Amino acid sequence: MSTVDSTALLRARYGLDQQAPEVPPAVAALLDRRVTRRYRDEDVPDPLLDTLLAAAQSAPAKSDLQQYSIIVMRDRARIKRIADWIGTMDWIATAPVFLVWCGDMRRGQRMCELHDMPHANNNLDTFLNTAVDCTLAMGQFIAAADAAGLGTCPISYVRSHIEKVTPLLGLPAGVYPVAGLTVGWPVFRRPIAMRLPPSIVVHRERYDDTALETEVQAYDARRGTREPIAAGSLKNNDVYPPRDGVGWSENVARQLSVPERFGFAAYLKTRGFELA
Repeated sequence: MSTVDSTALLRARYGLDQQAPEVPPAVAALLDRRVTRRYRDEDVPDPLLDTLLAAAQSAPAKSDLQQYSIIVMRDRARIKRIADWIGTMDWIATAPVFLVWCGDMRRGQRMCELHDMPHANNNLDTFLNTAVDCTLAMGQFIAAADAAGLGTCPISYVRSHIEKVTPLLGLPAGVYPVAGLTVGWPVFRRPIAMRLPPSIVVHRERYDDTALETEVQAYDARRGTREPIAAGSLKNNDVYPPRDGVGWSENVARQLSVPERFGFAAYLKTRGFELA
């Protein structure tokens, strides 16, 4: 089996020099994954898209319950409506395909109805399972799309306009959008996004974040040198005045210190989720 030297890929991903083994090409492709936000005016053929969706459905699912649905959007006018609602991501409208990944409790409820049994699991755990099943499938689709030469970008902001997206897609009770995903042929490949080092994210045997402050400061410095945050990417400038030199961790704090989608739980309850 052929292998690939992962040294350059890991250096690009973390901004660090570290011991790097030879890896299979499939692993190298995952290490080299990039987001795509500019698409050529070229269609994605149905047979290819259907095969990639089959790859998504090949992802693991909790107890084989398969509690998710995928809405395929090709109508450019309808995709543009979502882009316009979001307002800050006009490039969404350039994607030839927009997928909306949905958690789906309704199908399980209908299985119980078909077999004259009660559905006794309308609870917070079921909501979590629907979200996890959905996300696993979306992640597998992203990897398959990359392998086919396509580009993708997940869009959480469909949940910021959930009261409009729900009727647009005809989502019934028990079904809710987890994320959108643009799909198309990339105009260009973006640089690899630098990630937090494993020393922060990966824990051995027990959770330990005692070195968090030191490690994050070093990460901010590395990332700021290679990927300084542009003024247009600063979060919540209406709350925190924009300034030069904001690092990744401060920008995260700027975002997380202001409530987002605080009505999401109320929305889910109107859609039949008890969340108990």
